Amino acid sequence: MEEKIVDYEALLIELLEEKQYTKLREVLSDMQTADVAAIMSEMEDEDSLKMFRILPKSIAVDVFADLELDAQQYIIQSLSDKEASSIIDNLMADDATDLLEEMPANIVRRILKNAKPETRADINKLLRYPEGSAGSLMTVEYVDLRQNMTVQDALERIRDVAEDMETVNICYVLDAKRLLLGAVTLSSLVLNKPETPIVDFMDDNLVSIGTLTDQEEAAMMFQKYDFTAMPVVDNENRMVGIITIDDVVDIIQEEATEDIEKMAAITPSGDTPYFSVTVWETYKNRIPWLLLLMISATVTGAIITRYEAALASYVVLTAYIPMLMDTGGNSGSQASVSIIRGISLNEIEFGDIFRTIWKEMRVAILCGVTLAAANFVKLILIDKLALNVAAVICLTLVLVVFFAKFIGCTLPLLAKKIGLDPAVMASPFITTLVDAISLTVYFFLATNILHLAA
Repeated sequence: MEEKIVDYEALLIELLEEKQYTKLREVLSDMQTADVAAIMSEMEDEDSLKMFRILPKSIAVDVFADLELDAQQYIIQSLSDKEASSIIDNLMADDATDLLEEMPANIVRRILKNAKPETRADINKLLRYPEGSAGSLMTVEYVDLRQNMTVQDALERIRDVAEDMETVNICYVLDAKRLLLGAVTLSSLVLNKPETPIVDFMDDNLVSIGTLTDQEEAAMMFQKYDFTAMPVVDNENRMVGIITIDDVVDIIQEEATEDIEKMAAITPSGDTPYFSVTVWETYKNRIPWLLLLMISATVTGAIITRYEAALASYVVLTAYIPMLMDTGGNSGSQASVSIIRGISLNEIEFGDIFRTIWKEMRVAILCGVTLAAANFVKLILIDKLALNVAAVICLTLVLVVFFAKFIGCTLPLLAKKIGLDPAVMASPFITTLVDAISLTVYFFLATNILHLAA
């Protein structure tokens, strides 16, 4: 598939440069809209805008919806008020809202001024909900049916509104007050007789989401129930919209990116593409954490300074400090990543902390003994160290892995308990803490076993 896109990209650029616009339009008409959007995203802004103006009207909006946010913004700002408003009118309300939320207020006012009244109403409705809530993610374009409809009535209703709807595979049955009563699938409508009342076969055992439900919780509900769409209701159970699986995929990607950035000690940059974030913004996202971790790392320097005289008496110990610190950091990171994943999937709760510790401690002993045994052979046969020195290093290794996994599994759970993000307690903080413990244990054992202290 990638090779095919590359071939199309070269062809489209060639046709654009040679100004063969008729041929270009024909080629674009035969392509998947997602492929066109992918190629346009790789172009310079001016060429991307030219390509968009050449697109057949029948696919232009679909291509626009697949573009990256920065490309959408550039195109919208480059179009006339009428052209821009036409695109907004034809986008799904949730997609249009996402776009307008990131644009300057004066441009938003200009676009909405020329948009259809119903478009303005839908967008303003979605803008009322907090960012990251189900209400801000939902679309208001869904098929609603009345409880007194027959199959024939329902199919006629679908034919009338299908073109403007996000999906017609699932239709929702409401009463006169728009209270959610049930749902029917398009396949069930096709399989039942025209005169059959839809209430006879509708599914009234529905799972719905509140408008203020957090987006991450909404994504978990999709995963749990294996839905492709889910109704969104207000606090009185009146239906106000739906969330579809394509929105959930975006949520999962956004949440995963945020957790990865936090675990790497980077302030989350949201869903902004990498090359759209300026150097200055990237700097501001990273430097606070680097400063904090640099200051916290001075603790390890203080520990080494404290035992400087002892190290001078047995210099060989210095060579194994990096190995012990790295092994401890890696062990702690392994445990923390597993626990954070379990927390995010609701597999692990704070009440499971003792079960978690018991499991990780057994894993730590097995890992620590295995690493120490392998290292002991190397120290004796290859490094030619004295038996007591090798014993100190290997015993330290076992204890370091033990403490690292204990810290790695408990800190995320404690963070969650007190209301902090577990991802923040991942690799950076755990590694710094484990480094300090590793050095303390190492020098304590060396001082007592090898009698280095005065």
